[in-house]
Amino acid sequence: MSMKFKRLLPIPKDIRAEMPLSAEMAERKAGFDAAVSAILRGEDERLLLIIGPCSADREDSVLDYVTRLAKLAETVEDRILVIPRVYTNKPRTKGIGYKGLLHNPDPESGDDLLEGVKAIRRMHVRVVEQTGLFTADEMLYPTNYQYLIDLLAYIAVGARSVENQEHRLVASGVPMPVGMKNPTGGSTDVMLNSIYAAQQRQTFIFRNWEVNTTGNPLAHAVLRGYVGLDGINYPNYHYEYLERLAEKYTADKFQNPAAVIDCNHDNSGKRPLEQIRICHEVLDSMRRAPEIRRLVRGFMVESYLEDGNQPVGGTVYGKSITDACLGWEKTERLVKEIAERA
Repeated sequence: MSMKFKRLLPIPKDIRAEMPLSAEMAERKAGFDAAVSAILRGEDERLLLIIGPCSADREDSVLDYVTRLAKLAETVEDRILVIPRVYTNKPRTKGIGYKGLLHNPDPESGDDLLEGVKAIRRMHVRVVEQTGLFTADEMLYPTNYQYLIDLLAYIAVGARSVENQEHRLVASGVPMPVGMKNPTGGSTDVMLNSIYAAQQRQTFIFRNWEVNTTGNPLAHAVLRGYVGLDGINYPNYHYEYLERLAEKYTADKFQNPAAVIDCNHDNSGKRPLEQIRICHEVLDSMRRAPEIRRLVRGFMVESYLEDGNQPVGGTVYGKSITDACLGWEKTERLVKEIAERA
């Protein structure tokens, strides 16, 4: 056989029982979820800000970062609802390299998925319990979100996954908002089809069960730029693109039309300092056009303790080992600027 079954891993229910969320935080989550929902439904004028490291690579620096973020979030809570990125899966275009905490709890060692499923749960629980902020992660593997189902306030489906049938169907049944990114080729129709599918009732096989879903009314668009046929990256956050999207992405076809602007990736050309300019340009567009203000409900920003990135094995505490990020001082300034203009 070309596929070797190495060992049976604990089911999500057992991992959740081993590292439970406290009763106090479980009670608080309902209110947090309601606030996120109200923003995406357009019932709350605040903006969402999904912000944090490209990849949550180590527990100590991630906790340090989110602890600072939680204090900052309190100062802007009347204008912004902050959700920390704790992304524990790292998609790889060529399928090799560091794949995130789930695969590599020690980035310099090989795969250890048994420790990985424990490590991702432990990190998310510690972030929630110690900061009071509920988290965001990427649904790279649709069957794995249940390890974190009671902790996540937001799920993203990435550009390489958004065309996948299983991602769309599972997104229709999760109990939290799902941001569907535009694909790497940039097609608006592909993204909108994915949102539409996630908002419908679905029936499919999941973890060896036949399941029915209710549809997810909070599935929405995430604009992250794209790569053209010429190999050059192109942004899709400019005024004209948002104007055209608002014309196609309407309430007569979709529930709760909403878009979140991913300020890094192909929108910035992976130049993290450009995220500052991108946020301000989108805020300008929102002020100029009511239809854009109704559509854009928030931003994604990649930031960490230190500017830039370093190789796996780098020794700079709080510096990304994947995509380059905005450092803390610039992050703090940007969040306050967004709040002033929101």
